[in-house]
Amino acid sequence: MTGMPAGVMLGYAILKTPSTSHPMANIGFRILPLPKHPPQKLLTELRKIVTAHLSDSMNRLHAVAAEIRPYHKHGKLVGPALTVKVPPGDNLMVHKAIDIARPGDVIVVDAGAATAQAIIGEIMSNHAASRGVAGMVIDGAIRDAGAISASTFPVYARGVTHRGPYKNGPGEINVPIVIGGLVINPGDIIVGDEDGLVALPQDIAPDIIKLAREQAVKEAAVLKAIRQGKLDRAWVDRTLRQLGCDF
Repeated sequence: MTGMPAGVMLGYAILKTPSTSHPMANIGFRILPLPKHPPQKLLTELRKIVTAHLSDSMNRLHAVAAEIRPYHKHGKLVGPALTVKVPPGDNLMVHKAIDIARPGDVIVVDAGAATAQAIIGEIMSNHAASRGVAGMVIDGAIRDAGAISASTFPVYARGVTHRGPYKNGPGEINVPIVIGGLVINPGDIIVGDEDGLVALPQDIAPDIIKLAREQAVKEAAVLKAIRQGKLDRAWVDRTLRQLGCDF
């Protein structure tokens, strides 16, 4: 592949040590191929659905922990995950992820849930937004919370600190990561709103959308019954009796 920079093959970079050129020999310091983008129609449909209904439709098990919360002013987050794994307090690979992100990607960073150093702040979030990134999720800390809270660029994180990051590496891009107790694979669709975050594998997203719509219809019926004073609460006592409660 003449004319191609060293360490770049088939559209992805392999970060190499001097001792090896094999991509799998440098586990922990590598960049893998970008995942496929989901159909735009799928993303459009997900923007209409709240995370609570998506979570209910996945038996409430496929959700990011509540500690990862929104810090931006407002705005829905929907897009495929560009995953990043970094050592606690280091953001070298997050800079690279912003450089290679495609419009609509969500940069999702596993920073080991450490909050001693911020992984991103106002400058990096603005740079990401200028490149068309849909938003950022950091299982770690951010800084410049005042500026981020005034912005509509979606940023979710575990905490805030004024202490900045290191830029020493190593790190990985487009590998499976863990964010708030949930395994997220490259290309999984991230959906975030005021209640938090969920992640959907692309292949099951259409089925989850269908179930979430059905859940929305059920909840709308319950709210209507409340407004009309016709809500049936018999299920509470029935459940208590089934569980052996004395009352």
